[in-house]
Amino acid sequence: MGNQMQAGNSVKQKRIVLGLSTAILLSGMGMAQQRGGTLTVGLGYDIDTLNVYSTGFLGDVQAAVVEGLVAPNEKAEYVPVLATRVPTVQNGGIKVAADNKSMVVTYQLRPGVKWSDGKPFTSADVKFTWETVKDPKFIAESKDGTEDISSIETPNDLTVIVNYKRVAPDFKSTLFTFGILPKHALEGKDLNTDKYNQMPLGTGPFKVTQYVKGQFVVLDRNPNYWGKDKAGVQLPYLDKMIFKIIPDSNTLVTQLKSGEIQMAYSVPYSQIPQLSAQAGLKVIKNPVLSWQHLDFNLKGPAALRDINVRKAMAHAIDRTTISKALGGYPIPISTVVVPVFSYSNKDVPKYPYDPAKARQLLEAAGYKAGSDGIRAKNGERLSFNIMSQAGRATDEDAQQVLIAQMKAIGIELKPDNKAGVAFRDARYKGSYDLFYSGWITSADPSYGVFFGTKGVNNGQGYSNPKVDALLATADSSLDPAVRNKALRDFQTVLMQDLPSIPVTSNPSMIVVTDKLGGFVPNPTNMTNFVNTSGWYLKK
Repeated sequence: MGNQMQAGNSVKQKRIVLGLSTAILLSGMGMAQQRGGTLTVGLGYDIDTLNVYSTGFLGDVQAAVVEGLVAPNEKAEYVPVLATRVPTVQNGGIKVAADNKSMVVTYQLRPGVKWSDGKPFTSADVKFTWETVKDPKFIAESKDGTEDISSIETPNDLTVIVNYKRVAPDFKSTLFTFGILPKHALEGKDLNTDKYNQMPLGTGPFKVTQYVKGQFVVLDRNPNYWGKDKAGVQLPYLDKMIFKIIPDSNTLVTQLKSGEIQMAYSVPYSQIPQLSAQAGLKVIKNPVLSWQHLDFNLKGPAALRDINVRKAMAHAIDRTTISKALGGYPIPISTVVVPVFSYSNKDVPKYPYDPAKARQLLEAAGYKAGSDGIRAKNGERLSFNIMSQAGRATDEDAQQVLIAQMKAIGIELKPDNKAGVAFRDARYKGSYDLFYSGWITSADPSYGVFFGTKGVNNGQGYSNPKVDALLATADSSLDPAVRNKALRDFQTVLMQDLPSIPVTSNPSMIVVTDKLGGFVPNPTNMTNFVNTSGWYLKK
């Protein structure tokens, strides 16, 4: 659930704010102008499952269907959804034990909420979600947060008391934020194989009515949705949303131009100039909480376990050239924590672009250039496969730059790109030599999912007890000073070990029809679709 890309804090754009203001005004002026219509969205990846706890990709479709107790807004601030408030120490929703080793979080639930099938949503569903996701038989993408809970009490239908084994400052970014499961529909069933994975039942503004794997998902308005606008009109405004699966970036752009789709995100930077000039389309820059990375499989080729090889490769990367190749949009970075966070450490060990130093490191480590220019040691050539997500043009373009930069120091990289489930499985299992992609995080991320010894996204097999201890400290304190120090120290150790090279922070370019109103992008891994109820199409 510290999910993947395929992780400025404020992303409001002036014109988007204007659009949102217009939506509010229109809600009091006459709903005929904004009610109804179908929005067709292009997704740049093939969905593996519509179960938000099982998917290895961002839960774009799921976010319009399944709701959590709280969710991050456009400022990456948590706001209540199915809960009536976000629990804090100040409002009494969080009580920390006297020994500072455990805590209790109490949620008051929104009354009158129904599932899309008309059944009531209650505290029993929240407790059932925890029990189901933590069940060893359920194969989840991540069970983050489940093991931290010792028990859940439900004294009445609208109260949930969650007893934590530890102080868990990241509780908002895990279990109950991504979605609640319907007890009445799933109790006694095998969630690994149940039809819920293709037709999830939710409390959100839309419901799934058709899913054709590899092609599209159709969402219709949920007639039982609890949300209303300021004029008391039931949401959502849209009648329907269609998500078309279009893994090829060129096809995605073609369909934006033709009007076959009216929205897409992570649009290739190379296509932005012409799309900006396209009548009827609007381009929005969304500075998401993400970073691009080059990971080494430390369980793979022996040479990648040589710190000198990894340092040489780090010195061979010219981030400015990569950014320029991608239209100048990416921001070069030197740590995995993006600058928007207060604990981003500017003083980590750095590896500035210096190909001469890179070659010196390799020479000193015994890697000599062969007749083809590729270095080798003891008969083992520095020749590796590098995996990216197939069809994701921005990553494939950066990959080509990396290949050229590594060749300049005598290292051969060969593209081995994968799509869909094959890409997801290879990432989890470490079925690669090198891996170039991006991670996008929650508004309150736990970096243990990426770099902890048992991290669900640590397919590369990195392990350092010191890092584990620092991340454990950060994940077990509500004291900002304690957390910040632990996270800054973690970044220092990580960049000394260099299991992964942070490259750039890439804003997501969103292209939408200029008829879409009420849309505000979201910078977190809860996706741009976490608040679709207020979207509307201008007539």
